[in-house]
Amino acid sequence: MKIRRISAGIAVVAAGALVLGACSNDPSDPSTSEPSASSTGEATTGGSVTVSETNEFFSFNSSTANGNTDINSKVALVTNSHFYYIDDQLKVQRDESFGTIEKLSDDPLTVKYTVNEGKKWSDGEPIDADDLVLAWAVFSGYYDDAVYDDAGEITEGTSYFSYAGSTLGLGLTDFPEIGEDGRSITLTYSKPFSDWEVAFDLDRPAHVVAKGAGLADGAALLEVFKSVERGDSEKPKETNAELKAAADFYNTGFDSKTLPSDPGLYLSSGPYIVSDVAEGQSVTLVPNETYDGDLTPKLDQITIRTIADPSAAISALKNGEVDIVSPQANADTLAALEAVDGIQIHQGLQLAFDHIDLNSTGVFKDAKVREAFLKTIPRQAILDAIITPLQPDATVLDSFLFVPAQDGYADTIKTNGVAQFTEPDIEGAKELLAGAKPEVRILYNSNNPNRVDAFTLIAESAKQAGFTIVDEGDPEWGSRLGDGSYDASIFGWINSGVGVSGVPQIYGTQQASNFNGVSSPEADELMDQLISTIDPAEQVALQVQIEELLGKTYTTLPFFQSVGVEGVADRVQGIDTYNPNQNGVWWNVWEWTVDDAA
Repeated sequence: MKIRRISAGIAVVAAGALVLGACSNDPSDPSTSEPSASSTGEATTGGSVTVSETNEFFSFNSSTANGNTDINSKVALVTNSHFYYIDDQLKVQRDESFGTIEKLSDDPLTVKYTVNEGKKWSDGEPIDADDLVLAWAVFSGYYDDAVYDDAGEITEGTSYFSYAGSTLGLGLTDFPEIGEDGRSITLTYSKPFSDWEVAFDLDRPAHVVAKGAGLADGAALLEVFKSVERGDSEKPKETNAELKAAADFYNTGFDSKTLPSDPGLYLSSGPYIVSDVAEGQSVTLVPNETYDGDLTPKLDQITIRTIADPSAAISALKNGEVDIVSPQANADTLAALEAVDGIQIHQGLQLAFDHIDLNSTGVFKDAKVREAFLKTIPRQAILDAIITPLQPDATVLDSFLFVPAQDGYADTIKTNGVAQFTEPDIEGAKELLAGAKPEVRILYNSNNPNRVDAFTLIAESAKQAGFTIVDEGDPEWGSRLGDGSYDASIFGWINSGVGVSGVPQIYGTQQASNFNGVSSPEADELMDQLISTIDPAEQVALQVQIEELLGKTYTTLPFFQSVGVEGVADRVQGIDTYNPNQNGVWWNVWEWTVDDAA
């Protein structure tokens, strides 16, 4: 057995979009670099690999607020072509075998995206400007004009596409200029945007969305986009029926726990394509025969098995049933992996953090009740139960935007108020409750041992202060986020490690991934400044101010930065480093090979 422990990566809340993790953050500039080395050994092409993943696959659209989970995103990474990808050094790598990104001007910021001639979806349909404009429409929130009340309900206007990421960046652009080649769009920003390089990419096929909306084809959908003016919540208009039909289909039409009977719902533009989905059990990937890019797949098949229990996943690795495991790290995971022969172990801090969010409505509408509940949370005990056995020197995470080794952490913990909640203050909580006994419904992934442990410790402590705790543990937890069926949620965020747009994505008012409805107008103003700020030091200073404001809302509390552990069978070649971001081992899947003589 070979053990490779990778030093802990520093984390930041960043990236084009954060992803709901099986369990978010590294200070890397989104600057293009030379590709990092990744050996594929002497193995030949062909063969199959089986990968164990914690969460169940349920959507071919990982860009929506509902579909934005780690496993859905990994399948999307493998089955789509992209203008860029993030390597294991958290550097942006351009894939110019698919298309090009050209910055035409800094003032105003102007960027052109061009898909190379001849690129096709797996059904033979060309990838063209229709597809690019669809992605822009989703990522920009251009057409939205919804007006919300204090409870987050729409009172006027319309919110069309349910995009998981922040729309603030691409929302600075006007309708794209479509190139004469029919394969390019040019975006012009009204002011600087720090994350421009990772703000845009290919998404779902326009001709499939058009069909789902009752339109003839992608060209017809493009005409709908052209006909609708920019949305303005100050002047909400009547809902455009065709645009709404397209958005509704985009938002839910690609969700499926099995292989759809309509192949259009799982089209591929990338190296692999899904060939089978067994609900709650597995996803099978095979090479996409229409793919002609540089990221050529070398395996005949990849099978993803859903194994939530870390011990079961490691047993499957030991028995040769799976080749790669990335289990939830806990007290027993590393020891169990070290007992398995014929594998490599990669370990390091993930760009992820576990936390609890409190809704700003219902039982937690009163800030005093929120503060009281946070006073009961035993963060040190949670850390000791889950992380300390793997990392003895670990400390509780006192920031939700920084980690201890990062610039900004020392400053933000002085002002954000998080450190006061390290140990429970039951008497302080009782004083705030003044005899009340609020009922709190807590949502978490009941199939995740770490989340079960955190819930159990929180429930026991909160009851001492008078809270009544309702166990809302649910394997389908991700689909319930933001639906009002719970009061608090325990989960994790994990990101790509580049950019700052993740801050407004999860903390900006009415952003799709702001599931607990936190809102601070002052923080929103600073987030607007943040995404237009290029200087890293100024970005840090703004985030410190943002966190101070958000800390006063008493709506979220971080637990710890997650530890990542991977076990890779020696027969699998091409996975030689630990990647701490949301893609993990999958970042270079096209380089995987097998060598059964290893």
